[in-house]
Amino acid sequence: MTPTTWLRRLCAGSILGLGLALLPASASATTTIACSGTTVVLCTGHTTEVSGLDANFKIEKPAVWNGTLVLYSHGYDSFTVPLPPQDAGDPYTGGWLLSHGYAIAGSAYARAGWSLQQAFQDQIAVLNVFDTRFSHPTRTIAWGHSLGGMITAGLIQLHPDRFTAALPMCGVVAGGVGVWNQGLDSEFALLTLQSPGVFKLTGFTSKADVDANFYAAYGAAVAALATPQGRAHLALANALADVPGWFAPASPEPAATDFLTQVKNQVEWMKSPNLYFGFYGRAELEARAGGNFSWNTGVDYKKQLAKSTQKAEVKALYAAAGLDLEEELDKLNDTPRIAANPAAVDYVTKYIVYNGNIEQPVLTLHTTGDGLVQVTDEQAYASVVRSAGNSSLLRQAYVHRAGHCTFTPAETISAFQTLVRRIDTGKWAGIDAATFNAQALALGALNSAPPSFINFKPGQFLRPFDARNLDGEGDSGNQNNQN
Repeated sequence: MTPTTWLRRLCAGSILGLGLALLPASASATTTIACSGTTVVLCTGHTTEVSGLDANFKIEKPAVWNGTLVLYSHGYDSFTVPLPPQDAGDPYTGGWLLSHGYAIAGSAYARAGWSLQQAFQDQIAVLNVFDTRFSHPTRTIAWGHSLGGMITAGLIQLHPDRFTAALPMCGVVAGGVGVWNQGLDSEFALLTLQSPGVFKLTGFTSKADVDANFYAAYGAAVAALATPQGRAHLALANALADVPGWFAPASPEPAATDFLTQVKNQVEWMKSPNLYFGFYGRAELEARAGGNFSWNTGVDYKKQLAKSTQKAEVKALYAAAGLDLEEELDKLNDTPRIAANPAAVDYVTKYIVYNGNIEQPVLTLHTTGDGLVQVTDEQAYASVVRSAGNSSLLRQAYVHRAGHCTFTPAETISAFQTLVRRIDTGKWAGIDAATFNAQALALGALNSAPPSFINFKPGQFLRPFDARNLDGEGDSGNQNNQN
């Protein structure tokens, strides 16, 4: 499967060509809109925003409307043409919302890729269209998956006056800088220990350049699985990004000491999707940001591994391979590092890292076996919210399942119901796994798998970076803010 085919399957979207600059700003903004229907009014159209690009949108409003608008932000769109507009993560959840009186809406965003810059303005534009075409909602709830979860958390930080509550799901809520730095650590370990000099990690100049380096890294990861020494290197590389050893959603989680199965599953994550994002996604964002936005200067990899949830696997596989772990960590620490372009860091920081200043209830949802957006992202987000003094507004729920965003409609609706109850009563209630599961089970056929909420505490995010720590030097992690 080619990288573009796989990413289309994951995101149902498009990747931008390398070197595509942001289009010049437009001095004006226009809107077209067409509506039809009676039981549910469907409106579609586009807005021309300051990027100068058209952002298609979709709005559905039931005839008997409860006054609440639910704004959906979709995930990463990885090809040239933006996705069709989406107003729900799946048709079953969207249908439930409409049948219970909620209006739903969402934008396609004006550009594909790491589209936060466009998404923030385009999603607010959709709210403005709704106000103009219908009326101002009594409540507006933001929600979204993956990059859309990141956008959701960003919307309430940037536009708190427009939202009543938020449900970021499987979101990149550790913020862009920390997440990309953590991915760089993983790839740096694979390059340094398994395949020195075989591929590069940043500074891509063309699609052919990305292709060559991606396939070299992909081949190195697959080949490493065949030897005990290679498996040890794979375990360390994945531990530095806290990639879980669980891949298939329908499979049971491997036993805690089944390290061979765990490393095989981690290679599946590397094959699809992590290396795709590490090369093709990175190249797209480098083109946006104007250079390399990640660094590992100042990082002590011994300290990083000590904090990883996967360190037991690393120690066991290193012992099985007869390799000296301390010696190899010293090699990582002694290898010349990668520095970032400060202007590029500024771009990714702006679009976006988090400061914890939330003004409305937020419930996040994550699977425990997510190897693309690791569950430890949730710890990073909770940390900045706590440091800002807003912990009473945040709750986090977890589903015990492998996969990225592999929630059932019933699990999603159960979380949504809990968030609405918090809005209605002003108090959090029923946020334990048993209550979440009971609510989901009561939704009958919307359970495409048994509800699997679990009481869970994620490990520490390894490369935290937030909006109060913008020096762009060394290991910019607010370690003092961590659990």
